[in-house]
Amino acid sequence: MARTVWDSSVGKKTVMAVSGLIMLMYLVAHMIGNLKIFFGPGEFNHYAHWLRTVGEPFMHYEWTLWLIRVVLVVAVVAHAVSAYQLSRRGIKARPGKYVHKKARTSYATRTMRWGGIILGLFIVWHILDLTTGTVHSGGFQEGRPYQNVVDTFSTWYGNVLYIVAMLAVGLHVRHGFWSAAQTLGAGSRTRDRALKIVADVLALLLTAGFIAVPVGVMTKVVS
Repeated sequence: MARTVWDSSVGKKTVMAVSGLIMLMYLVAHMIGNLKIFFGPGEFNHYAHWLRTVGEPFMHYEWTLWLIRVVLVVAVVAHAVSAYQLSRRGIKARPGKYVHKKARTSYATRTMRWGGIILGLFIVWHILDLTTGTVHSGGFQEGRPYQNVVDTFSTWYGNVLYIVAMLAVGLHVRHGFWSAAQTLGAGSRTRDRALKIVADVLALLLTAGFIAVPVGVMTKVVS
């Protein structure tokens, strides 16, 4: 039954919707955590330490954090594979290009594919920069995320990469949230307008919240 559902277009769209909502919940929590940087190094570093001790003593040190990471990796892979396969299926169904382009297609809709690629590359860079410290500038300091974040956003390329990626997040969320609601049956003639407003507000808040951090470093509010 699982294979039958996965092989269907509806099944793939459902996987995309559910995995997208999982990532959206993570983004909201991650943004709120990031904003703690404005309360100083003590609070931000303590928050980062707390993430590694969640669930103790029942859960061992970092077990909860690793569980979250595994769920996110599965969600990202499922989302990307579903999107790719649906895209290939759509191309095969219409081998010729449309004579007339669809009108009134939003910018977010037209750039979902490229936005996904940008975000995929950004995730790799972000992990190598602030989690493993492999490509970090200024000398990575284990257990001192506040200082590491300031280092990253003290470089022009760190700011450019992050801000471009967060703009892509906003566009992705704006279109993806509404699409997921339609796929999961939450949409209707009376609720569509409200869902679009929620999608717009979520996209705006997430984009502004994430971009606030590099802007805070650039303006020396965070230093």
